[in-house]
Amino acid sequence: MKTDQTIQRKSSTHITDILKKKEVMQKFPKVELHRHLEGSFHIPTLHKLALSNKLDYPKTLSLFKQFVQFPKDSEPDFLKFLSKFKNNWYRSFQDIYDITYHSIKKFKTDGLFYIELRFSPEHFALFNNFDRLKVTKTIIKAANAAATETNLYIRYLLTFNRGKQDQFEMIYLYKQISALKIPEIVGVDLAGDEINYPPKRFTEFFQYIKKKKQHGITIHAGEVSPPSQIWEAINLLSASRIGHGTSSIKDKKLQQYLIERNIILEQCITSNFQTGSWTDEKNHPLKTLYANNIPVTINSDDPSIQDTDLSDDYIKTLEFFSFTLEDLVALNETAIDGTFLTELEKTDLKSRYRQQVKRFTNLILKKYPI
Repeated sequence: MKTDQTIQRKSSTHITDILKKKEVMQKFPKVELHRHLEGSFHIPTLHKLALSNKLDYPKTLSLFKQFVQFPKDSEPDFLKFLSKFKNNWYRSFQDIYDITYHSIKKFKTDGLFYIELRFSPEHFALFNNFDRLKVTKTIIKAANAAATETNLYIRYLLTFNRGKQDQFEMIYLYKQISALKIPEIVGVDLAGDEINYPPKRFTEFFQYIKKKKQHGITIHAGEVSPPSQIWEAINLLSASRIGHGTSSIKDKKLQQYLIERNIILEQCITSNFQTGSWTDEKNHPLKTLYANNIPVTINSDDPSIQDTDLSDDYIKTLEFFSFTLEDLVALNETAIDGTFLTELEKTDLKSRYRQQVKRFTNLILKKYPI
């Protein structure tokens, strides 16, 4: 028995070391709860849209990337980061379909096993005043097609931006989209300016969502705001997940509450560095929160804007926090627990995830023997 355990430990340590190779980490099966479609675009497809719609961008792809991506070697700069998000790319519903389809097709290269992808219908509709319902259906249709072709398990969250609509406009749009009864939409996300649009301005909207019992709730909070906003997101808006939530590291009582209620923190290491919300990557709160048993997950946020991918964040946890293969699996199982799926679906997903991890470890040990 001791011999078996020793072999198992050696295998785990060996695989953990191998996982630091980018080409290996990209194959590690991952569950992601916090990624924006608008920040995950396939850059070559976006470039084609810019050219075909005669937008004022460079004609070469290499120069185009400089305009739409945050420089990897840049110091944190929140305004520079925000400047990379544009909503004038789309001149037709075919444009929306194409950018969605090609973006989701690329997700499998990052080892995604399951994702709850969030998108804002308002983002895609605003410039041309497109019909928001048709936008929503177009995105779901394109993403489902790409997911089917790549064997990706995908569900969707509707993002509402605090600075774009008031809560009554949100309720109106939400009612319309809910009436479509799209089963793949499983949750609602509140994003945008935390400081000037605190949770208390959206209580009626989220009370309505809670009452309907149709979708889960995740709130961007505690990224650039104090822990009090995380409390408000939970108590006023009924959040069962928190986008970022880095400021929870400052509130021990909140941390205990997160454990007791199993409220998931969707943490994003690279994104937090680039926006300047947490510039010390090697001491990102994820490390201590995980060590203290707070339910945390690893996420990419806006990988194409950041000129990165989810695998890069995973590698950072190995290099900066000394995480192991077992830690990564545990974090992914926490993410499954935090999904907005039914309990039966979660149980099935977790079983299939463990099988996928087993296949991955066997393949890695075969390719990189001890």
